[in-house]
Amino acid sequence: MKKTTYFIFLIIMLLAYFNSYAQDREAKHRYTYKKDNPNGIGKWYMGREIAYVMGYQGIGWLERTEREEEEKTAKLLSNMNIHSTDVIADIGAGSGYHVFKMAQMASKGLIYAIDIQPEMLVAMDYKINADNIKNVETIKGGEQSENLPENSIDKVLMVDVYHEFNYPAEMLASIKKALKPNGRIFLIEYRGEDGNVPIKSIHKMTEKQAITEFAVAGFVLENNIDNLPWQHCMIFKVK
Repeated sequence: MKKTTYFIFLIIMLLAYFNSYAQDREAKHRYTYKKDNPNGIGKWYMGREIAYVMGYQGIGWLERTEREEEEKTAKLLSNMNIHSTDVIADIGAGSGYHVFKMAQMASKGLIYAIDIQPEMLVAMDYKINADNIKNVETIKGGEQSENLPENSIDKVLMVDVYHEFNYPAEMLASIKKALKPNGRIFLIEYRGEDGNVPIKSIHKMTEKQAITEFAVAGFVLENNIDNLPWQHCMIFKVK
């Protein structure tokens, strides 16, 4: 009996090892490496160099008073058609600029505020405690997972952050698991097709590139609402 148990355990461990090895091998072939843009990390995915993450030192820029005028953030939230009971994940939430606006709109729902930088989470937690906000929960995200419960999310919001994901393929796979069957991703990115948008090129994204990357992950573009001054508002659903 002990030998049988030992062999079963050994087989499980070997399967786990080979599965991990296969995933690592697949990831190495998925990404390529070359340095091109000084604002890029030298890692490429499907012909696009991944940008450096904007550090927590940029909180002031995220909270700038002219942001509404420049980006029409109220119009963006209107595009999301938020219901009072929605469960929404803001991935790369930063200082919570959109989080706390959405919390008022989804008053009977829940907003997951996810960021990879602890300093951003501290800033949001401070506001949550100071204002006694009950429907916002902060989560420390990872490079390959946003750490959300499976089949739990109605809407995912990603504002100017996807192009900074170190592992975009893995993140989209993780987000797909977290979405409810009728869930949607709202991908907000500065328009890479528009040279007049005053943002560095590596921090922009074209609709074509987004469609290509999301298609590989099993998503299809449902709509690209073009009512924002500088950004795409692309809505993706599972194929």
